[in-house]
Amino acid sequence: MLSLDVRDFFERNLADTQPGYVLRQSQVELSLAIEQAMNENSILIAEAGTGTGKTWAYLVPAFASLRKVIVSTGTRALQDQLFRKDAPMIKKALGLPIHIALLKGRGNYLCHFHYKRLVDDEHAQLKNQQEAEHLKEIKIFFQKTQTGDKSDCAKVPDSASIWSRVTSTKENCLNKDCPYIDECFVAKARVNARDADVVVVNHALFFADIALRQEADIDLLPVADVVIFDEAHQLPDVATQFLGSTISLSDIDRVQKEILIHATTHVKSSADWEKLCNLVKHSCLELRLEGRDIEDMPGKKAVFDTLPNPERFLSELDNLLNHIDTLSRVLGQVAEHHIDLQEVYKRLHSYHVILHQWTYPEHYEKEDKNTYVRWVEFGTQQLRFSRAPLSVKNFANFKRPDQSWILTSATLSVNKQFTHFQSQLGLFNATCQSWESPFNYAEKAVMYVPSDLPHVKDFMYEQKFIDLLVPFIQRTPGGVLILCTTLRAVEVLGDLLLEAFDKVGIHRAVLRQGESAHRVLVDKFRQEGNAVLIGSASFWEGVDFPGDLVTLVAIDKLPFAPPDDPVLEARIDECRKRGGNPFMEIQIPMATIALKQGAGRLIRTENDCGVLIIGDERLVSQRYSKLLWNSLPNFYRTQSKQVALDFWPEPTAS
Repeated sequence: MLSLDVRDFFERNLADTQPGYVLRQSQVELSLAIEQAMNENSILIAEAGTGTGKTWAYLVPAFASLRKVIVSTGTRALQDQLFRKDAPMIKKALGLPIHIALLKGRGNYLCHFHYKRLVDDEHAQLKNQQEAEHLKEIKIFFQKTQTGDKSDCAKVPDSASIWSRVTSTKENCLNKDCPYIDECFVAKARVNARDADVVVVNHALFFADIALRQEADIDLLPVADVVIFDEAHQLPDVATQFLGSTISLSDIDRVQKEILIHATTHVKSSADWEKLCNLVKHSCLELRLEGRDIEDMPGKKAVFDTLPNPERFLSELDNLLNHIDTLSRVLGQVAEHHIDLQEVYKRLHSYHVILHQWTYPEHYEKEDKNTYVRWVEFGTQQLRFSRAPLSVKNFANFKRPDQSWILTSATLSVNKQFTHFQSQLGLFNATCQSWESPFNYAEKAVMYVPSDLPHVKDFMYEQKFIDLLVPFIQRTPGGVLILCTTLRAVEVLGDLLLEAFDKVGIHRAVLRQGESAHRVLVDKFRQEGNAVLIGSASFWEGVDFPGDLVTLVAIDKLPFAPPDDPVLEARIDECRKRGGNPFMEIQIPMATIALKQGAGRLIRTENDCGVLIIGDERLVSQRYSKLLWNSLPNFYRTQSKQVALDFWPEPTAS
């Protein structure tokens, strides 16, 4: 390790090289704790409140260690910020020749094979004029890009449908058989990561690497001496998602159509392709018809044990598997004749394996020693089959003895305890420490929990909640963020708010999740300056609106997870069977972490101020209230509407 006095570096070097840098004792202490964990090859769970400066706190000892480091983030936005801003700044301040690499999942890079195939046949395949415009921009981008990273193509949104047609997936990537392997952006990025000192990735890629190592002993990421997980509170959910699998009938139907086109073009006489593909197509239709009763179940979902007409459903599923297997075997015999045949064969084979794993888990679960939850979702023109691990406690097993892990976030504890987070990931031997935010919440913000609203299940609750918000919106000088627990609430509250604005003459834009892509909404909200943004899950965390961009945050209900989540339901059942209390052990901790994230949207810098309104009276009236209450920042707290309104002494123009 480089001989570096961490404390001295923060007190002198950063202060000298970074104008406006404010020394925080909590940041120095956090950095020293991280340095110690790296030296001891141990696990540190570090909760650092908003404003602590945890990014710099872990980058300094990571760079100074001169060891191979992977930094994993919860979002691509933070990943890009680390790579483009924070890491270069610390590198410059330290004066070290450190090679930093950015590595994302393959879906973030242009694929030469799929790009060129689309360009060659663009008139036949493009869906609409917008895709045509986006493809023009991608063509320009393709000619000049060195990395192929789609986030650098600013004129085409990440959410644009065209991207799925010019990038690859695990199922349709040809790997070494690809004629463009020497030019492949993904391959180049992985080589760069292998040679780098510090690699910046995201949690999705980290777990995709774990899954691929388990399945095929193939690695996406280099072996590292230090792994730092930023936004670590997301790890349990990301692990659950990426250590499972999902396949839909629409995926299978799409690939059989492509097989029919390519096979009749290149190897027409080798088999009755129309018959083979029609058998798969017909089986998909029959299976969806057999699963139509799932549409009437809660959330349009059915776990395996509650499938309606299970014998007939599984019989149709077996028929589909058999027809896919037959088509796959015949296609496999001629796939080498053309690169297009290789691509669709690889995809069909992958789909067959995923669906077979779902149907016959007993053939697989003995090897990975985990129990999986299986469910089916009924959707428009499709059925979706999903499989996820009941537990991700084996996550701790992936740490090597000579490796150190740092897990950090502003929201890891519940009532000052880390037990829930540790038990989720099996990190029972970790050192746990917490550093409070340096922000003065008691002076900068008021948390108001109304005492006169009806219960959240009352049919008048939404109307009364909006009625309560209107005078606050009239007074607040900046933007308003309303966080909902369901998409239905986003719609209902949005409609009620527009009606209220019309009645009292408030002229503020009302933006709702679902009206535009996430990034478009965020950008428009920033531009408006005093708009109202109403959102659900994706807006409770990962959005940053400092200053007057947000001066009022309103939360409609306590964020208890929906009861139709199959994995949560299975975990609750498992907890109950072993004699535990699932509400206190699972549901309350999950709600607490989510509530802390939502409340954290209000104060983002030491100069921010505002009002937080939580409309759910259960925050103060239930026996579990204290657990939630004690986990929130030290806002000035009141149940008096007038006290909260008086936070802004005079009404501002709307």
